Amino acid sequence: MTKTLNARTLSLVAGGSYWVIFFAAIFANFFVLETLIADPIATVQQHHGLLRAGILAFLITVVFDVIVAWSLNELFKEHPLSALSTLFRMMHAAIMGVAIFALPEVLTLASSEEILQQVSIFNTIWLLGLFFFGIHIVLLGIIFSRIRIVEWLLIVAGAMYMIDTVAHFVLPDYSEYATLFLALVAIPGLLGEMSFAIWLLMKGGK
Repeated sequence: MTKTLNARTLSLVAGGSYWVIFFAAIFANFFVLETLIADPIATVQQHHGLLRAGILAFLITVVFDVIVAWSLNELFKEHPLSALSTLFRMMHAAIMGVAIFALPEVLTLASSEEILQQVSIFNTIWLLGLFFFGIHIVLLGIIFSRIRIVEWLLIVAGAMYMIDTVAHFVLPDYSEYATLFLALVAIPGLLGEMSFAIWLLMKGGK
């Protein structure tokens, strides 16, 4: 009874944390970072509160990334790949934490070029982290064998995270394929991770 209760609690913690990451990342990326890129000076001078909130949202994603890593490791600790999967997610969280250091500097800058340079530094470091996140997602897909379609969506999404990171650095004309790569990462990623998060909330640990 106790073991089942603990497993259920871990599933709820992991599933709930996934949704916190999801909404915090949407806000930070699409409501803050994209606004900053579109109009750097106006965002810094007129919407610095929004920018600070975006930085906080990114920090929240890191905190809950660690919580997800811990809870999934506890939930699937009997699987031989669980610890390895956790380490790769922790690597992603650590690198993301380093990337965030580039953003507060934006608040002190007065030119678009300098602001966008800081954003570029953030994106580049984060991109490196996503390579390790991709490995974690592939391993998670292998560990999670309850629902076959979700398992394969996770594996495909993880592989695409890695391929996209490599493509950024090896393709000189990556920008011409950016929309395609975004779709190849986002579609299996959203479907796989959100389906997994829903399973954690609805079925995990039962």
